[in-house]
Parts: sequence; C-alpha cells; structure tokens
Amino acid sequence: MAAKKIKTYIKLNIPAGAATAAPPVGPALGQHGLPIMDFVKSFNEKTESRKGNILPVVITVFEDRTFSFITKEPPVAEMIKKALGVEKGSGKAGKESAGTISQAQVRQIAEAKLPDMNTKNVEAAMKVVEGTARSMGVRVTK
Repeated sequence: MAAKKIKTYIKLNIPAGAATAAPPVGPALGQHGLPIMDFVKSFNEKTESRKGNILPVVITVFEDRTFSFITKEPPVAEMIKKALGVEKGSGKAGKESAGTISQAQVRQIAEAKLPDMNTKNVEAAMKVVEGTARSMGVRVTK
C-alpha cells in the first residue's frame, strides 16, 4: 500500500472541545474540500477534557480529501494568562505591568510546553517563557 500524498498543512488555534464550522475552521477546511463537520466532531471529542484552553492544531490534508490532525499544548502566552488569571497581557509592555509570575510557575509552564518546543532543555524553555512574559508586560520574580 502506497502512502497517501500530502496536499498541505493547516495550522489553527481553536478552543478545546468547542470547534464550530464558523471561521477560522470552516473556511480553512472548505477551501481544500474537506468534510468540515467530520473534523469538528472528532476535534471536539478528542479535546473535550481540555476545555477552557486554546489549542494549536495541525491538520494534515491528503490529496484524496481525507485528513488527520494533531493537537499541541496551548500557546505559552495563554498559559501565562491562565497562571495570572487575566484576560490579556499589558498593551504597553515595559510601561504597564499585567502582573507577576514566580520562577516556579515559569518552570511549570516550560515543562508543560516542552514537547512542542525545539529544545529538550527545561532551562532553555524557561528562557522562552520568560521572554514571552516580558513581551506581555508580565514580571518574573526570581
């Protein structure tokens, strides 16, 4: 049996367990002729337990109009907002603070996100998390 030919990849950020055929999902899948409701149903079933998180998903589109998908961990910025309990970061990073997270919280976020990062080193992952926090106007306590 020959391997299926890959047509393209679609990358989206979708709320876990709450995908709908509305944008961004519908148009992104529709333009490749994919069965939108099949994706919505299987994504929602697979991510039901992670409701409340925004999940990056990579959909592999095959030439025979079938697909497969993998979900990743929520973006670092989403994890930081959840740790702080805020809706969004500061619009003026460096001038206004959106809050403070501890070194322990940074480590926790880095360890959770590690499988999706291009490093296997927790210290390096922590630097990435700290950088994201800084760009959101969040201070990291040592």
